Amino acid sequence: MTRYIQRHSLLTRVTHGVAAVSCILLAVSGLFVFWPELGGSIMGGDFTYMMRMLHRLLAIPFILVPLFALFKSPSGAAHLFKEDIFGKWDKDDYAWAMKFPFYLFAPGKVHMPPQHHVKSAQRLADGALLFFCVIMAVTGMILWLNTGLLPSGGMKVEFSGETILWARLLHDIFFFLTVFVGIAHIYLGAGIFQPYRGTARIMFGDGKVSESDAAYHWGYWANEEIALGKNVTVEKDGKAN
Repeated sequence: MTRYIQRHSLLTRVTHGVAAVSCILLAVSGLFVFWPELGGSIMGGDFTYMMRMLHRLLAIPFILVPLFALFKSPSGAAHLFKEDIFGKWDKDDYAWAMKFPFYLFAPGKVHMPPQHHVKSAQRLADGALLFFCVIMAVTGMILWLNTGLLPSGGMKVEFSGETILWARLLHDIFFFLTVFVGIAHIYLGAGIFQPYRGTARIMFGDGKVSESDAAYHWGYWANEEIALGKNVTVEKDGKAN
């Protein structure tokens, strides 16, 4: 029998899943927008056009699903910003961030201090990803509206040449920044990094984490949840009691 703690709600998991999948597909299709010759040399002009249209369509769930979650659970959004991203750091937060580079290369030899609901360095990465995605969403909509919301060019909004230039520049810059931070996020979140094995279940499964993993990764948070007890379940042979 193993005790589990419910770490993320269904709404959080669905929002994260949609954002993650659409972001990856946007990055792939965006390559053909940024570098049209890539598609032309491989599959021809029609393929490039298809990827450009797909890039626009993928932006819809990428933008709308997080907005839906924001209005569906404003308290959850407030907690995300107030605690999980901009929460005040304590001495253990600073110590964890300082040790993290060494932990990546020698996880078995570096003792990491206990953490709260979100680890200190992860707050920086999550805040950066959120900021990058907002910039890409805004600049992407400017570029989309400038060419027309419809494939035929309908519902077009005219912007100044300077606005379009800045929108393209920022969109491209934050695209590469998002890919860079996103790869690190996948390396840890998907459990490729050995100490994080099995944690993919937290976002892409039932949202639960075992008591032992919770204590190892988020000691302070685990103790708080166990003391409250309302999000704690006991499972035997895959069934909750």
